[in-house]
Amino acid sequence: MKENLPQRDAAAYAGAAPLTSGTPDDAIAHDNNAVSTSKIWQVITASSVGTVIEWYDFYIFGSLAAIIGPVLFGSTGKIEDTILGTLAVFGAGFVVRPFGALFFGRIGDMIGRKYTFLLTLLIMGGATFVTGLIPSYDKIGIAAPVIVTILRLLQGLALGGEYGGATTYVAEHSPDNKRGYYTSFIQITATAGLLLSILVIIITRKTMGEVAFKEWGWRIPFLLSGLLVIASYYIRRKLHESPLFAKAKSEGKTSANPLRESFVNPVNRRLVLISLFGATMGQGVVWYTGQFYAYSFMQNTLKLDLVDASLVLCIALVLATPFFVYFGSLSDRIGRKKIIMMGLLCGALFTFPIFYGLKQFAGPITEVTAATVDATGKSIPAVMKALDPNLPAMTALVFCLVLFVTMAYGPIAAYLVELFPTKVRYTSLSLPYHIGNGVFGGFVPLIATALTLRAAASDTAFIKEHSTLAGLVYPVGIALICWFIGQALMKDVRNVKLMDETAGDAK
Repeated sequence: MKENLPQRDAAAYAGAAPLTSGTPDDAIAHDNNAVSTSKIWQVITASSVGTVIEWYDFYIFGSLAAIIGPVLFGSTGKIEDTILGTLAVFGAGFVVRPFGALFFGRIGDMIGRKYTFLLTLLIMGGATFVTGLIPSYDKIGIAAPVIVTILRLLQGLALGGEYGGATTYVAEHSPDNKRGYYTSFIQITATAGLLLSILVIIITRKTMGEVAFKEWGWRIPFLLSGLLVIASYYIRRKLHESPLFAKAKSEGKTSANPLRESFVNPVNRRLVLISLFGATMGQGVVWYTGQFYAYSFMQNTLKLDLVDASLVLCIALVLATPFFVYFGSLSDRIGRKKIIMMGLLCGALFTFPIFYGLKQFAGPITEVTAATVDATGKSIPAVMKALDPNLPAMTALVFCLVLFVTMAYGPIAAYLVELFPTKVRYTSLSLPYHIGNGVFGGFVPLIATALTLRAAASDTAFIKEHSTLAGLVYPVGIALICWFIGQALMKDVRNVKLMDETAGDAK
């Protein structure tokens, strides 16, 4: 088989374990193809619940950017500046995700998958809970954004270890011929976490009323995280180690230095770079543009009411979510590359037209309340709203954006898992994933918003006229570059036999 390995050279398998070793019972216990279906669903449920909660923790901050901004940066500043400042703090969590991938990936490859993603869950939940307790800038000054930034860094580090652990854990329990199908349920968790954060915010906001929510009610979604994390920890602690890692550990074949073997070894390093620049970089910008930036765009640029924008996004997410599983399962039959590349290409070609359509269907923006000054001399900006948006049409367009996300994201967990050997899988797949999603993708809202504001201030008539779409230059350009690299360098494989560390046939 070594001469048929398109992705890793034969040297990478010099120490690969044989398919069976020890007693027959040991072989079965360590065979991912022998895991019962009920056990797989138990693993998926426990892994997914925790991962959904971690994504929920991570995204409630960004979802509340317009409200948290004045809390962190003072209530007297320009609203555009406070939103940008909040998005910058939000982005700080993305910057450290690759470092979390390295730190926790190393632990996961040396000690175990289960222990590591229990630790990441507690760090993430604790940081989110404390965020809900931070006093405002008006009370403690610069300490407010400093403390929250530190908490965001902790969240980013934890999330950097969570995804790789959950994905690896599920994949190493899954049979080779259904890996795309089973890992696709982990791919749903990021979207589900975003959806959960939006629903909790809407329910809390509507229950309390606008004034109370802006004053202190925004803290409730953060504090709720504490209860969710405790429940998830209780579920996860009952899990056992993955069969493939248990096999490697019992045979003394875990890595003594996962970082060196992942990134110094030229064969593995090349695969890491290909997976980053040929897959996850583009997938990251497609994900954040189609879901998170679309939500921000509808509220901050098109001036849709919070409930209207949330309704559009939530319906689109619910309708499109089954396609994560569909494309994950399809990749088991036709390969991962074709589907991922189609998602990137669609994102590159249709993002501009779809956002233009959103702008048209949102209708004209009307001044509901004029700018004024309160009794203390504090300026209150005018309230602008889109009063007559075509919500069904906007929902259909956002559904298309999320559909592109499902194509690019649904199969990518299986692709990354199959790319790297068991002893360094956690570390090797986590880094490109979190650079692609955390850096290239995570900064889509900040970069796109900054480009939009810059274009709006331009002296060039054409740029100023189309300034609302200027921010899309970044994600579309990244997706297109990634598509070209992926088409040229990615190998299309599926159903790799992880048990004996051989690669599947090239397609």
